[in-house]
Amino acid sequence: MWPDVVIEGSEAVALAVKAARPEVISAYPISPQTHIVESLARMIANGDLSAEYVRVESEFSTASVLAGASAAGSRSYTASSSQGLLLMTEVIYASVGMRLPFVITGVNRAVSAPISIQIDHQDTISLRDSGIIQFYVESVQEAYDLHIAAFKFAEDPEILLPVMVCMDGWILTHSYERVSILEQQEVDKFLPPYRPLHFLNVKEPKSWGSYAEDDVLMEFKYSIHSAMLKAKAKIEEIFQELAEISGRDYGGLIEAYLTEDAETILVALGSVTGTIKDAIDQMRAGGKKVGLVKIRCYRPFPYEDILSAVRGAKAVAVVEANFSMGCEGAVSLDLKAKLCGDPNAPKVIDFIAGLGGRDVNIKSVCEIVQKTEEMLRAGIATTESCWVGLNQAILP
Repeated sequence: MWPDVVIEGSEAVALAVKAARPEVISAYPISPQTHIVESLARMIANGDLSAEYVRVESEFSTASVLAGASAAGSRSYTASSSQGLLLMTEVIYASVGMRLPFVITGVNRAVSAPISIQIDHQDTISLRDSGIIQFYVESVQEAYDLHIAAFKFAEDPEILLPVMVCMDGWILTHSYERVSILEQQEVDKFLPPYRPLHFLNVKEPKSWGSYAEDDVLMEFKYSIHSAMLKAKAKIEEIFQELAEISGRDYGGLIEAYLTEDAETILVALGSVTGTIKDAIDQMRAGGKKVGLVKIRCYRPFPYEDILSAVRGAKAVAVVEANFSMGCEGAVSLDLKAKLCGDPNAPKVIDFIAGLGGRDVNIKSVCEIVQKTEEMLRAGIATTESCWVGLNQAILP
């Protein structure tokens, strides 16, 4: 293992992808993911990475290149953000249906309009129903490790689905953190070359994504759903393998932080979970019993693990940087759907925070907990989301 280095988040991801030995990389530049693919392009140009870099005119073409390369049996990778991910959506749905296991870094950024280059999760959350496996990372170290693991998740014969590692733009991609880098031989042992069971071969012609009648289409969709469910156990198994070479045990699909005796539990994903942990430490020092469930794997949705962690709490505050217009935040909707039949389940209150990069700090997290406790004492049951820091003065 290398000595620890202080490195930019984008460069750490590029090093992780390089260590995974992809054969095809394609990307179209869009902030804030650009440093990742710039670094990979430089590695290829300098002869440090043996891969084909395909330049394209749009993210739709990028996803199409990955689909074709993956169907031909190549380990493939890209990164994108915001409108770029939305432009990929059609191909991502098709790639899921064709069971093509490439990896995407979803660098989180708000979607238009209005135009914003700041971070929220609306871009990647919009793909939650596509069938792509989604991870959200808290730190640069976690981003590095999960990118190496992502290829192993995707290519497992029982999964064979695209995987997206989501990391907050600017906050993680452009910040410098101390990162432990694995030796190439350690990665090679963990992640051997991709050997697909099925691939495009002129000597053995096959079809991908061809027409399906109503007597088989439902079964195709169910097989994808079944693979997602199987992925839960596989992900935990692969995390154990990763821990053996890295010494870093990510445990499972969630991380439960001080939830054992917590009366109020926050649920969140992404880099904000680091801020929430600091806020929890501060509140616990003042006597409040607060905990956190950090969702590491959002799809497949780890509801069994979440329910186990929040079972003894009085209230759950979901803190999320996305919103389903006319309804609630996506994570809250998912959680409520699974809790609705449990008479002993804690109350779930949705908090929309951090859209368009608006700051979520320790003070705002403490205010979320305070509001949750006040609503619980008052017996307020609401299906409306609470918008954190909303400036009523500029609303119509």
